[in-house]
Amino acid sequence: MQHNIRLRLFLTATVAITWSIISIFAQETDSLSHYLEVAGRNNPGLNADFLTYKASLEKVPQAGSWPDPELDIGFFLKPMDIVGGRQIADFTLMQMFPWFGTKKTAQTEATHMARMAYEQFRETRDNLYLEVYTQWYVLSTLVEQLNNNRENLQLLKQLEELALRKVSSPFSGSTSGYSVPAPSPATKSSSSSPTGGGMAGMGSMGGSTTSSGTSSSSMSSMSGSGGSMSSGMGSIAPGMSDVLRVQLEVVEIENNIESILSEIAAEKARFNALLSRPTGLEVTLPDSIAKVSFLFDEAVSQGEIENQNPMLGMLMEEEQVFRAKGEMEKKMSYPMFGIGLQYMLIGKNAATPMDQGMDNGMSGMDMVMPMISITLPIYRNKYKAQQRESRFMQQAAREKYRNTLNTLQSDLLRLKHQLDDAERKIALYRKQEQLALTAYQLVVQEFVSAKSDLTNVIQVQRQLLDYRLRQAEAIAEYNTKVASIRKLRSFQTSNN
Repeated sequence: MQHNIRLRLFLTATVAITWSIISIFAQETDSLSHYLEVAGRNNPGLNADFLTYKASLEKVPQAGSWPDPELDIGFFLKPMDIVGGRQIADFTLMQMFPWFGTKKTAQTEATHMARMAYEQFRETRDNLYLEVYTQWYVLSTLVEQLNNNRENLQLLKQLEELALRKVSSPFSGSTSGYSVPAPSPATKSSSSSPTGGGMAGMGSMGGSTTSSGTSSSSMSSMSGSGGSMSSGMGSIAPGMSDVLRVQLEVVEIENNIESILSEIAAEKARFNALLSRPTGLEVTLPDSIAKVSFLFDEAVSQGEIENQNPMLGMLMEEEQVFRAKGEMEKKMSYPMFGIGLQYMLIGKNAATPMDQGMDNGMSGMDMVMPMISITLPIYRNKYKAQQRESRFMQQAAREKYRNTLNTLQSDLLRLKHQLDDAERKIALYRKQEQLALTAYQLVVQEFVSAKSDLTNVIQVQRQLLDYRLRQAEAIAEYNTKVASIRKLRSFQTSNN
């Protein structure tokens, strides 16, 4: 009964812990917290493991129950004559009792098995939450990439307008007071993806940048010669190649935007699948990515992994299961006792000449006989083999625990190095972005004053936006590594 009450309280606490996960990342956006809650409530895989845990709790009272009593009933088709009457029927009731402490040991084993199921549920939950975080950052990186391309498109259209003005009045100097606004300051997104979706897109963009720069330089030289030729011939307006070059860039960026929108739709469908929602349901995402606050202490993290990681907890419970199983099998090798009662229904004998003169006071009286039963476990080999099996399995669980702990500790150090690398990248790209912004402002002024050509403007502009996107991707990678470290320590632990 005590075991049952304790486990019921344990189940209640489990439910509370499960839904408290939404407060883990206080610095995260409300939408992400909401999606974590939805995933924890709706994901069928997680619900299946929780129901398995609840089912395992029901094994505890089963293990602690007494064996069912046995009732044997026998009838004589023709009553049998015995001394004192005729036996009509026989009733035997027997209750067996296992060796002392066997029931308690069985309950202990069932309790540890239920806790194993709970640790499995925690592991499934943590894996699900890590998938939600990762997919959230994938989507956020794509949103950052989309905004980056849209900003690039806007700047290109402004450059196109400036180039057209130069073509329309090449000698008037009317563009001397015209300037192209610099890209808006980069904002750090609240979500990003550690996967290469956004980086791959930038890789392709970088390639196009290089090729564009090469072609632009060649076109620029051709434009110079062509311009002089056209000035002599008067057939082509000077600077028209700049306009065409900008238009080519615009078409390419518009195509990139459409590709990104398609990829976002696919990733949203995957995200909704994690939440067990319709794949076409809209996902609310932030417009920018922000680096999460995280303080790393190696000693504290290793201690939390050892105390809180569900895989380690499951292996600890497995060891306790086989220990209890060995104890129970030892007790099962001892005799079982039974107490019973036999009741014989006896009718009266018919009077015969031989019965005359005899005392027939016992004739027809029913008989009640107490009984004792005992098992004889004389075949000892099987019991000894069962105990050795449990002992070996207990040792195996202990070794698996040590191996898993070593793996988790090495994973922690690997993630710490990756976290430091991502932080270094963030600082690098932030510095490069500032330098690129200064260079962009200067090259635009030079272009307006005809001291530089359009190729340089486009190259520097692409560099600037590229550094901003790389910075967002590095932030996404950093946030994902933070989530991975927190997953090792289990998401229900400290936020640090």
